[in-house]
Amino acid sequence: MPNQPIRSLLLVDADAAERRRISAIASRAGWTVIGADGLETAVAILRGPYGPEVRVAVLGNWDPDGTGAIIDALRSCHAQLPVLLLADEEALPLAIEAIRSGATDFLGRPVAPERLLEALASAADRRRPAGELMPIAEKLAHPLSLDQLIGATPEFRSSLAVAAKAARNRLPILIVGEPGTGKETFARAIHSASLRSRSPLVTLDCKSVASNIIDSELFGHEAGAFPGAFSAKSGKMVDADGGTLLLDDVTALTPSTQDALDRTLATGEVRPVGCNGSHSVDVRLIATSSRPLDDSFDPKLRERLEGTVVLLPPLRQRSSDVPALARHLLTRFAEQRLIKPLTIDNEALTVLMRYGWPGNVRQLASVLLRAGLECSSASLSVEDFPHISTQSRFTGRSTDATPNLSQQSSDAAVNGMGAITVFDGDGHIRPLDEIEADLIRLAIGHYRGRMTEVAKRLGIGRSTLYRKLGEIGIDTSAA
Repeated sequence: MPNQPIRSLLLVDADAAERRRISAIASRAGWTVIGADGLETAVAILRGPYGPEVRVAVLGNWDPDGTGAIIDALRSCHAQLPVLLLADEEALPLAIEAIRSGATDFLGRPVAPERLLEALASAADRRRPAGELMPIAEKLAHPLSLDQLIGATPEFRSSLAVAAKAARNRLPILIVGEPGTGKETFARAIHSASLRSRSPLVTLDCKSVASNIIDSELFGHEAGAFPGAFSAKSGKMVDADGGTLLLDDVTALTPSTQDALDRTLATGEVRPVGCNGSHSVDVRLIATSSRPLDDSFDPKLRERLEGTVVLLPPLRQRSSDVPALARHLLTRFAEQRLIKPLTIDNEALTVLMRYGWPGNVRQLASVLLRAGLECSSASLSVEDFPHISTQSRFTGRSTDATPNLSQQSSDAAVNGMGAITVFDGDGHIRPLDEIEADLIRLAIGHYRGRMTEVAKRLGIGRSTLYRKLGEIGIDTSAA
């Protein structure tokens, strides 16, 4: 069996607790973690016998005024070394400046395990020499309403229509999509469109919480319930009372927690760990998953969640949305003063459309932010995306599959004429009933599930609208 290459992570200046946590996460994914208490030690390591094995450096405690010098010192020993920054969320503007100084990426504290591993994998990927700012682009996004979500393909509009209708009731929702497709963005938009929009939206990343304390995080605990429980804690279910609880990656919950969650949703009663009594709560649950729930998931909770499922298509399946998304993201970055106002030319948009985007919308945002930070002109061109052009031609990953685009579809999307797709992948005009179905989905999303308004704007009666909804497979029970 051939020897596997050693992947070493150089962890510089992180405090002891975070150093242990990052080491544990990275080690489980096959990384060897080398700690350094300062720049001098880090440089010595890079110049030593283990230096060539270091694939990524992570800076924990960094000085904004001296970040460029630190990065230069590290790269003087190891050219092209990816450097990731760890910082609290309030340090985002400083992180942007650090990225301008040469940092590869930024991770906000507390670091979620999947975000860390994703950033490490991206930084160490030799096919991404220019780097991609995945976590920072996601951190900087402001919430959008349902009618602000960008997408015109039938699959996306169908998901938007389901989400808009579901927002108006209190039933649980399951959002399924690959990492980076915008599951949390959809969840926040659903909450904003619901009758609970003035109440809290509380989130819990199930993957980032250890299984032995997840019940405490979710349901709370009483003082003395377990070693270290010095005081009572309310838990996310109680925190979300009257509002919405968003469980990111619900499949990470243990079977016993899944069962307890189902009981809570069925009865509206939360029982904290170590408590004989319970608290009444009124919570709307939105759960996300990167894949459909399988037979190993609690059957009762699965049935409850699958009452309403929003399926988010990967970006490679809606490549005609890329031009509108790219323009939207560049505008938002400029509004946040992260980059100067920029346009993007049609040739660059065509290159972006023909890439498979394995990291989906999150990756697109990262690539655009990086290009915007480095652009010296008033418009982005093909030259600003050299690694995308290369990967589009030579990648071997199945998730990078080049989308099947006709010239007509590509031209229409680039020129902003893709609100409803008229041409299919082979360049032929789509059937009239398919285009009509897209228009109905678009109207439902635009008018946030208000079916009377949808019927009025389409110029048809409600009974006709409901008949057409049944024909195109959109559930009408919650209308």
